[in-house]
Amino acid sequence: MARRIMVVEDDQPILELMEILLRRLGYEPILVMNGLEALEEVKKSPPELILLDIMMTPINGWEILEKLRGEYGQKDLPVLLFTAAPMVQKEVAKLNDPALGILQKPVSFAELSAALQKFLSR
Repeated sequence: MARRIMVVEDDQPILELMEILLRRLGYEPILVMNGLEALEEVKKSPPELILLDIMMTPINGWEILEKLRGEYGQKDLPVLLFTAAPMVQKEVAKLNDPALGILQKPVSFAELSAALQKFLSR
């Protein structure tokens, strides 16, 4: 059975591209277009890793991460912030969370593959 990777992204073309890339890498993508839906999905059946966009509504990626780590008790669930925002590294460093990483948009097939291997093998 393929490892389940959740992609939380409100941009439909990016979501579709990530589905293709993840399938080519042998993963089972779970595609979610907003944070509230992502939290519900995690509650039902947590994935093995989340690719999380930061700039979304009605709740943003930081709020989703806070809920995952807090009230959802998902402290060890690997999360890769999937973002084009340039200043994210400073914020991530402040959190001191070993299960948290950054994947800069646009991402290449090789970068995606390497990041998933690294975080899923922890």
